[in-house]
Amino acid sequence: MEAVIFDLDGVLVDSETMWDEVRRAVAYEFHGTWRDESTRAMQGMSTPEWAAYLAHDLGVRLRPADVAQVVIERMARRYAERPPIIPGGPDVVREVAKDWPVAIASSSPPLLIKAFLDITRLPVPTAVSSEQVGAGKPAPDVYLKAAELLGVEPKNCAAVEDTTNGLRAALAAGMTVYAVPNPHFPPDPAVLQQTTVIEKITDLPAALQKG
Repeated sequence: MEAVIFDLDGVLVDSETMWDEVRRAVAYEFHGTWRDESTRAMQGMSTPEWAAYLAHDLGVRLRPADVAQVVIERMARRYAERPPIIPGGPDVVREVAKDWPVAIASSSPPLLIKAFLDITRLPVPTAVSSEQVGAGKPAPDVYLKAAELLGVEPKNCAAVEDTTNGLRAALAAGMTVYAVPNPHFPPDPAVLQQTTVIEKITDLPAALQKG
C-alpha cells in the first residue's frame, strides 16, 4: 500500500443526513416530490447528477444549475453554523498522513471540501470532487483521479468509504477498501463482504497497519 484515500461525507463529516434534509426541503419547497429510494439514489452522485435528478426525476421546478446553487448555499450555511465533523476523524487523517500520502475523493462540491479542510487544517494536498471528473460514485472516476494526482497506481491505494455507492466506486477502481458502515444508511451486505469492515473511523490506523 502506497497511499490512503478518504471519502468525506459519512467518513470524516456526519453530513449524509444533512444532505438528505436540505435536498428533501428543496424538493418540497419548489413543488417536487420525494420517493422512498431518493436518498440512496443520490448518494455518491456528482453535483450535476443529483441536481438533474431533483429537477427531472423529482419534478423540482428549477433548472438543474439553480437546484445545485440553492442546495450548496444551504449546505454551506450549515457548515458555517455547525461543521458536522465526526469525532476523531481529523486526528485519524493526521495519524495516517505520517505514514502514507493521503487524499480526499468526495462527491461533495469543491466549496464544501475546501470548507472542511479550512476548518480542520488537515495535511491533505490532494482533494478531488466528483464534479471535476466524468461521473459520480458508483463510477470509479473520482478515485482514479485522486490516485493519478498522488502518482500512485489505484491497486496500491487503500480507500475509506461508508455507503454502498462509495464502496462500489472504490472497488471498481481496484483499491483495497475499508468500510466504516454508515449507521443512518447501512451499506449493502453483499458489497461489505468485499471490504475490510471497521466499526468506527478511529479503528482505521490499526487496521491499515495490519494490512
